[in-house]
Parts: sequence; structure tokens; C-alpha cells
Amino acid sequence: MGTTTKAIAGNEVLQQEMGKSKSRGFLKRTWPLHIMLLPAVILQFIFVYVPLGGLVIAFQDYKPYDGIFHSKWVGLEHFKFMFDYPDIKQVITNTALIAGLKIICGIIVPFVFALLLNEVSFNPFKRTVQTLVYLPYFISWVFLGGILNDMLASDGIINSVLHNWFGVKESILFLGDGNWFRFVVVLSDVWQQFGYGTIVYLAALAGVNPALYEAAEVDGATRWKQTWHVTIPSLLPIVIVVGTLALGNILNAGFDQIFNLYNPLVYSKGDIIDTFVYRTGILNGQYSLATAVGIFKSLIGFVLIIVGYKLAQKYADYKIF
Repeated sequence: MGTTTKAIAGNEVLQQEMGKSKSRGFLKRTWPLHIMLLPAVILQFIFVYVPLGGLVIAFQDYKPYDGIFHSKWVGLEHFKFMFDYPDIKQVITNTALIAGLKIICGIIVPFVFALLLNEVSFNPFKRTVQTLVYLPYFISWVFLGGILNDMLASDGIINSVLHNWFGVKESILFLGDGNWFRFVVVLSDVWQQFGYGTIVYLAALAGVNPALYEAAEVDGATRWKQTWHVTIPSLLPIVIVVGTLALGNILNAGFDQIFNLYNPLVYSKGDIIDTFVYRTGILNGQYSLATAVGIFKSLIGFVLIIVGYKLAQKYADYKIF
């Protein structure tokens, strides 16, 4: 009995030593990769994790001249005040509505466009179109915002076309009317982003087994029926993954875009959480309230990301780890 126990203990020690040896061997082979990764890790730590300490001001009556360590502690007062703030419900509604429309359109438009582009057999034309629709993704909203402000002004090119070609008498305030503003925001975001989404779906289409199309063709299926019964079902898993993971961005309506397009005339329909935090914290100096709103948004986003990941794992067998 004693000999058996000693043998088991010896095997455990041997396995531990072998594990340590493998770890040392792995680090010896991959240390250049770890060194290459180190600058990114340092930057991530400095600019992402260190600033998290500043979240404490959401629980303080923060004054810049007192600093974090000497400002009065008020607990959850700013969170209570946030929900009593007259504009916060409208801001959350605007954010969810705009972000929701962006997510829905951002899934449907590239999905349909990828299906259409996949049917093009002339490769040079196909590559050219794919490149052209992808280019706007790299253009900054600072630049695009200036272009849209000029084009959609009351005397801009869009209103001029409506006046001269379609006989519209009164200029449309695309960026001065809340309902039109939402339409412009969603449409312009889809125009900028759908080229990137198209690449995701085209990559998924490239992985569809050609034998499925051959079998469908042998059975007499037309091109439309092949698309309906082979292509679309093959894309559904990636659509589910994209859609469920996008739930985490339901409170991210696009600060860069809104900030460069909106004005006081459309605050009631176009103001979102990020722009509200900017005005409250940076312009009005209510740093604690702005931080509390930001924390609330982050917590909701965190919960939705977990829910989205679980849904993607359940319905599309999507796993990160």
C-alpha cells in the first residue's frame, strides 16, 4: 500500500515537472511575441484601466479644486438625481431608438447587398463595387459631418434639387427637424458602415459548400430557389451572431456622428447619452452627474453584451473561449 502511494506521488511530481518544463519551453519559443505585445498592453493599461479610478467621482460631490481625495462623499445621490433629471428619459429613448434602427438597418442592408453582389459573375466589376462601398468606412465623421451640413442646408444641393426638379416649394430642414434628423443619422450611418458589413457576409458566402448548389441545380432549383434554400440558410448563423452581439451597442448611438451633425433645434429627438454626458460634464462642469450617467450606460451595455453572447452561443454555437 505504501509503495503504491509513493508511486502515485512520484507520478504527480513528475507530471508537475513536465508541465513546468513545457511552460518554460513555450515561453522560450514565444518571448519575442510577448515583447511585441508589451507596448500595446502598457498603452491599454495606462489609457483604459488607470482612468477607471476616476469613476469614484460619481459617488462624490466632485470639485476640481478639491480633487478626488478631498471631495465630499455623497454615495448614490447623483444616480438618484439622474433618474429625476427631466431630460434623461428622453435621452435614453433617443439613444435606444437611434441605435436600434442603426443595428437593424446595419444587418439588413449589407446582408441584401452581399447576396446581390455574390450573384455578379464579372469579377472586375464585383471587386470595384466592393472597394467603392468599403471606402466610406475610412472617412472621419468630422469630414463627413461638414459635407452633410453643406449638402442638407436649406440652400444646399439636396434642397436645390427638390426645388428645381420636383417642385418642392419650401426647403426641408433635414438637420433642423427632429424626425428628419433621425432619418439622416440612420441613413448616413448605414451608408458609411454597410461596406464593412458586406465583407463579413461575403466571407461567410465563400465558405458555403459548392456541392449544395450543385445538388440543388440537379434537383431543378432555379437561381432564386438556390438563394432562398441554400444561400440564406447558410448565412443565418452569422446573421444571428452579428445581431446578438450588436445588442451590447444598443446604447451606443454614435457620438462622433451625432456631435458633428446635431444642434439645439434637434435636442428633443437627437440628443443621446454620449452627447448628454459631454454637455453635462465638459460644458456645464457637472462632472459627478456625467460620470454617473456614463457608469449607468456602461453597466447596461455590459449586461447586454453578456446576454448577446449567451444568445449567440445558444442559437449559433458561437464561442469565444
